[in-house]
Amino acid sequence: MEIILASQSPRRRELMGFFPFPVTVRVSRADEIMDDTQLPENEVARISRNKACAVDRTPEDIVIGADTIVVCDGVILGKPKNEEDAYRMLSMLSGRAHQVMTGVTVLQGEKYVSFTEITDVYFRKLEEKEIYNYIRSGDPMDKAGAYGIQSGASVFVEKITGDYYNVVGLPVCHLYTVLREFMEEAQ
Repeated sequence: MEIILASQSPRRRELMGFFPFPVTVRVSRADEIMDDTQLPENEVARISRNKACAVDRTPEDIVIGADTIVVCDGVILGKPKNEEDAYRMLSMLSGRAHQVMTGVTVLQGEKYVSFTEITDVYFRKLEEKEIYNYIRSGDPMDKAGAYGIQSGASVFVEKITGDYYNVVGLPVCHLYTVLREFMEEAQ
């Protein structure tokens, strides 16, 4: 039995290193297209299930799929397409609250558990110059909502309500409790 993380995210790989067991990383072949007619929290969980199902595995393996989105006023902010898109997103988040939603699926054989962790994040009012400087750093280009709380955008965040690691990309505590149950049942 292997524990497999179905993700290419370096942040998720790093967070899985907190767990006291080895994890194998396999990039998922799943399509990540969201249906914007559905609730974001349901869609991000569906995408996480698709990711977990789309990796090579044996029936004994435990697979973890995850997907993270940022939602502001009901609008889903994924990864920016370009610098203009990053500017649009960061301007939208400036001086306001938004939600970071990570859908997670733990799958073994036909059994799975999916959940969505939601964290409220509050940005202070950002100056245009600091948005441009942050974009020039390159940091926002591979991150949902065009920012990384664990790096340069940490100075934008006034407070959060919820799981910090969820904002980084993986709700560590909640995932660990679900994984532990799967592992206990497998023994």
